[in-house]
Amino acid sequence: MTTRRAGILIGAVLALLFGMALPATAADGSDSELRPPATKAAPPIIGGTTVTDAPWAASIYRSSGSFTCSGTIIAPTWVLTARHCVSSGITVRVGSVYRSQATTIRVTNYQVSPQGDLALVRLSSAHNTTYSQLADANPPVGSTNQICGWGRTSYNGPTSNQLKCADVRVTSTSCRDYYGGQAVCSSRITGNAWSGDSGGPQRYNGRQVGVASTADGRSTQQYGSVPYNRSWIRSVAGV
Repeated sequence: MTTRRAGILIGAVLALLFGMALPATAADGSDSELRPPATKAAPPIIGGTTVTDAPWAASIYRSSGSFTCSGTIIAPTWVLTARHCVSSGITVRVGSVYRSQATTIRVTNYQVSPQGDLALVRLSSAHNTTYSQLADANPPVGSTNQICGWGRTSYNGPTSNQLKCADVRVTSTSCRDYYGGQAVCSSRITGNAWSGDSGGPQRYNGRQVGVASTADGRSTQQYGSVPYNRSWIRSVAGV
C-alpha cells in the first residue's frame, strides 16, 4: 500500500532484522526506487477478476502524476487510504473503475492515524457517490473477505488500469500493520495483494474492515483494521 527513499531504506533494514513485509507503493515510469523489493513488499491484485462497478473506489497519485496507491471514498470530501501512501502534492482520482478515465480532484490536506497504517485525505471539492461503508467490528477468523485495488497483476508485472478484486480468507485479527496498529491478516483464495494495492479496501458483508498495508506478494497480506481506528475516523471525517 511515499516519497521517501530514506524511509524505504530504513524499512529495508527493519525487514532484514525482523523479517517483516514492507509496504510498497506502485512504481510507474522511472520511479525505480519505489519498486517492490525482490523478496518482500506490501500491497496490486494478483489473480482475482476485474470489476465494472465500484463507485467508492479511489486512486492516489504522486505530485509527479504517477499512480502510487489505492483507496476508498468514505464521505463527500474524504478518502481513506494507507498512511505510507500520503505525502505533499498528491491528487486523487474518482468516478471510474478505469484509472485513466477517472476525474482528478486536488487534495487540500491529509491526516494520519496515531495508531496504525491508515490516513484520511481531504478533497478540495465534494464527490457525491455511493460511499464505502465502514465496519465497527473485525471480520471472523476463517471468513471469506474481498480485497480490491489497482496494483500489479503479477509479481513483477504492470499495475492494472481497471480495478481488480479477489477473495481472501481471514487468518487472524491480532496481527500488526506496517506502523504497529492492529491488522486483519489473510491468505489467498482467488488472489492476493501486491504493490499498488496499498491503501485499498478489504471488505466483509459489504463493509470495509481493512486498509492494505503489507503483503508478501504471493499469498498473505496484512490490512490495517478499520474497526480498531473507527473512533479516529469518526473524529476526523465524521462518518
